[in-house]
Parts: sequence; C-alpha cells; structure tokens
Amino acid sequence: MRTREGGLVDDEAVVIARVRAGEPEAYAELVRAHTAVALRAAVACGAGAEAEDVVQQAFFKAYRSLGRFREGSAFRPWLLRIVVNETRNTVRSAGRQRAVADREADLLGGEPRIPESADPAVAAEERERSRRLLDALDGLSEEHRQVVIHRYLLELDETETARALGWPRGTVKSRLSRALKKLGRVLGEGPAEGPEGPVGRKGSEGGEGRG
Repeated sequence: MRTREGGLVDDEAVVIARVRAGEPEAYAELVRAHTAVALRAAVACGAGAEAEDVVQQAFFKAYRSLGRFREGSAFRPWLLRIVVNETRNTVRSAGRQRAVADREADLLGGEPRIPESADPAVAAEERERSRRLLDALDGLSEEHRQVVIHRYLLELDETETARALGWPRGTVKSRLSRALKKLGRVLGEGPAEGPEGPVGRKGSEGGEGRG
C-alpha cells in the first residue's frame, strides 16, 4: 500500500508477518512509511520539542506489541493511537501546555498544507485563515479537537479515526458534527473552513454516539 506520506509498503500484512516471524529488520519499512504522519500527530497533540522522542517511543511500543496486533487491521490508526497516548503521557509528566502559536508553527511551518500563492495578498489571506482555524481549534474541548485533528490534519477516514482514538464510529460522527458546528460559530463563516477549504466538506454528517 502507498501511504499519504508517499512511503511505499508493498503489502503491509506481509511486512508485519515477516516481523512476527523473526525478521525485525522488516519493521523499518513500516517506520519509513508512517513516520511523517506520526510526527504530525505528536505535534498536533502537543508534544512540541519532544515529538521525535515521542514517535520513536511509539514505534518501539508498537514493535513490542505486534504480537497483539489484530491480523487484517490497518497499521496506521493503531500506531497513531499509541502516538496519541504516548504524547498525553509526555505532556502530562512534563506538566506543560503548548501555545497556539507554537503549534501553528510546527504544523504549518515545515510542510505547509497551503501552497504559497504567487500573489502576496492571497498568500496572506490563506495564512490568516489557517491561523484563525488553529486558534479556533485550541478553544475546543479535547475530544472535539482530537476528532478534527485526526480527520482533517492527519487525513484519516472515519473508520481510521475511530480506531486511532478508540471510539465507536457513532462517537466520531457525533463529536465531529458538534466540533464543526462550534468551529463554524467561532469562525463566523458558516461551515468551518480548513486550509484546503470547508472542513465540513467530508464526513461532517451527524450521528449518534457518545459526545
């Protein structure tokens, strides 16, 4: 499978089977394919300067836990759940909160999700819209912020988001719907917009679940 980060894993299930069969060097293929999204997840959840350490620890824990990995499942959402938990532990133990400006710089600085426009005025407007979105995200509850981050910043689909966060799909639907409505009210422009257009464009339908 080809990941959204451009890494290439011919058959993820085969690679995992090789690792389980005593070929640990095969695990490097999974690490290369999923490092970028794991780093984005750690940064988005507040790991800050510890993001690389968090991701390394998450990959190590995932490797140690491959024996319990459910055959046929997708590796990425399972890994991201470990990354999220590891980030929470790191942030909690350090007793610090990430500033909005720092998170924005980390998320959008190295690999901007908005192509820099040739028109300075348009580029400035795009940067301002991204800044407003991230400010609005910071004002959401932890659950609502996490579901938006996973669906739109990490580009997981609904099923992958449910697996990564350990929630039922109905909970993902209901919390995403509520989060988008809150973002829309804060941004004052109808459906909440992300760097690539309206955030509510995909998967924003409501649903029943814990929320």
